[in-house]
Amino acid sequence: MVASFRLGRIAGVSVGVNWSVLFIFALVAWSLAGGRFPATYPGRPGWAYLLAGVSAAVVFFIGLLAHELSHAIVARRNGQVVEDITLWLFGGVARLRGEAPSPGAELRIAGVGPLVSLVLGVVFGAIAALVRVVYHPGLLLGTLMWLAAINIALAVFNVLPAAPLDGGRLLRAALWKWRGNRVWAAVMSARAGRVFGVALIVLAVVLFIRERSIGQLWLALIGWFLFGAAGAEERQARLGAVRVADVMSREPDNVAPDLTVADFMDRYVPEHRQSAVPLTEDGRPVGMVTVERARQVPLERRADTRLREVACPPDELALASPDEPLSQLLPRLTGCAGSSALVVEDHRLVGIVTPADVERLSATAR
Repeated sequence: MVASFRLGRIAGVSVGVNWSVLFIFALVAWSLAGGRFPATYPGRPGWAYLLAGVSAAVVFFIGLLAHELSHAIVARRNGQVVEDITLWLFGGVARLRGEAPSPGAELRIAGVGPLVSLVLGVVFGAIAALVRVVYHPGLLLGTLMWLAAINIALAVFNVLPAAPLDGGRLLRAALWKWRGNRVWAAVMSARAGRVFGVALIVLAVVLFIRERSIGQLWLALIGWFLFGAAGAEERQARLGAVRVADVMSREPDNVAPDLTVADFMDRYVPEHRQSAVPLTEDGRPVGMVTVERARQVPLERRADTRLREVACPPDELALASPDEPLSQLLPRLTGCAGSSALVVEDHRLVGIVTPADVERLSATAR
């Protein structure tokens, strides 16, 4: 999920928001301000319902952010690299690099999110109970009760044992601990997620037939999302048993960094199909140039421009070892080098992993 804009960094983690959040935010605020609150607490001015609805939506999304931040913080404490957090239509996602180092770490990382939501629900419920005692029932009480209920519901939904929900991660941790096989545990968790997704879609259809209400569309959308995401997780889990050496192209073409762009375009490009080409010195990678980056150099400057001037520098390259699990490399296949990675052994280039290499393997895993 790609962030449309960034909010900044919280607790050292980059936080972004996808545009789809605006839709769900408006839906939550409108359903509360235009439906639930006026029906439950009639006779208030319109601005009061609007203020209560918007306030509840804002606090709800702050709770979602706290849920995802807890995942990120615990993951970092257990040795995982946290890429970022993105809030979107179906909640939020903390993007982690690699896999949890142990079943216990997986359990802690997955379990803390629902725990935070549960705690928030209990806290809002306790405040609502206090307000009920010292203050007459009103919009404040209704807002607090809704926040308590929605956070507890979020916690319960998330612990359902189906990937990609947190409960699917908890199931994976338990199966991993039981059988000692991370890949098998991940596949079983993903299959449970697909079954759950289908069940939600079927339930939505049944409810629609009985009630003739388009409100069931939301349930079907959630089921569809879970089914698709679980399928993607299963494919990635199967790739987890594959090593980089199993998919990489060995002895890739490479060129010297001092070769001019003109020579590269005239002599190399017509004869080769490799779109990302490593630059090497004495067998050591010092950069990577893509055909697209070379083409962006104006024709009149190509004879005087060296490849090292337009190449991706070493610190922006995705590097891997032959024995590294492919699943750990996949999240790094982005950015400057055209989603390709260099495979290095003893500081020397031994292979390259391109999107085409990964796609071929993915096709066999479907």
